[in-house]
Amino acid sequence: MKQIDAHSQDVLNRYGFDQIPFAQLQDTLKKEGYSPDAARTRDAIAHPPSSILQNVPLKDSDAYSEFAEIGRRAIAAGQVGAVILNGGMATRFGGVPKGVVPVCAERSFLDFKINQVRAVSGGQASVFLMNSFATDAATRQHLKEINLLEHVRVFHQFVSLRLNEDGSVFQADDGTPSLYAPGHGDFPYAIKASGELETFINGGGRYLTLSNVDNLGASLDPVIIGMHIAGNKPMSVELATAYKGDVGGFPAVVGNKVAIMEFFRLPQDFDPTSISVFNTNTFVFNAETLRDTPPLSWFAVKKKVDGQEVVQFERLVGQMTEFVDVSWLVVPREGSASRFLPIKLVQDIVDQQEALRAMLTAQGVL
Repeated sequence: MKQIDAHSQDVLNRYGFDQIPFAQLQDTLKKEGYSPDAARTRDAIAHPPSSILQNVPLKDSDAYSEFAEIGRRAIAAGQVGAVILNGGMATRFGGVPKGVVPVCAERSFLDFKINQVRAVSGGQASVFLMNSFATDAATRQHLKEINLLEHVRVFHQFVSLRLNEDGSVFQADDGTPSLYAPGHGDFPYAIKASGELETFINGGGRYLTLSNVDNLGASLDPVIIGMHIAGNKPMSVELATAYKGDVGGFPAVVGNKVAIMEFFRLPQDFDPTSISVFNTNTFVFNAETLRDTPPLSWFAVKKKVDGQEVVQFERLVGQMTEFVDVSWLVVPREGSASRFLPIKLVQDIVDQQEALRAMLTAQGVL
């Protein structure tokens, strides 16, 4: 690898480049080249049986009350923590980390996410942020300004180098290597490497939720925690009704196990729109399960940087469903009770403002 400038080397050192099998991935690309077909599963794919899907009970039902009570007890006992995925490359909002952007009533995504957890838990639930090298400094400054920095625990996803298709290191227009954050699949490895997982468990923590910073619907909900605990599985996945235009993943029978299958991994003859539910990328984990995370796959994906196509390797946290038993929870996607209202673009804030206000009001944070 060519000599790297001092600033880039410092970022690589501080954000866990040594945790990435970079030389191995680079060698694979050099030998095999890039092909989207390499990520496609060779296993048979089938629709998941409807019997595995568990709907969140109606609010006035006995089941709802029972799950809520189980969840409230766990939260009050300090057994629950909430992890917010706040990493990535901060590219969709003009170079500003999405979490610090005002989304409603001049308050940011992180303002709502953190305060919702604190309100529901009475301060008993730990809040963790997984930042990236691209979001860390601005996030810390923002949280300091709104007096929330002392109420969160921060750990970092890793960093790697983008490659040309021939396997050489891609250089940006200024001649420096192009760094990137390699996906939310870093989560189980990064929280463990940081020491935060062990601290949480040693302090009595048993369950960790995981959600995207841009999905304000994914609040800390005692009912969801209760369903996870009652399900007695290492992992729970929140699913929502699939809408036209959804891009991501969904549960499917892969070989002989139900697991999340991303669109780009599907056989070309499989129609993803035939699946009625969609992965919201919101999870609950037994914290102990994260101590021994299985080896998640590295997938080569193409991106456009400075007008040029580059290759980067990413991991997906949803792939953990291939290795552990899972409870599949179907959550509302419409109305004030929605648990899935992702904001991916600046215009979404405007278009979804009414829905956001209704949802945040129902959560008691607006």
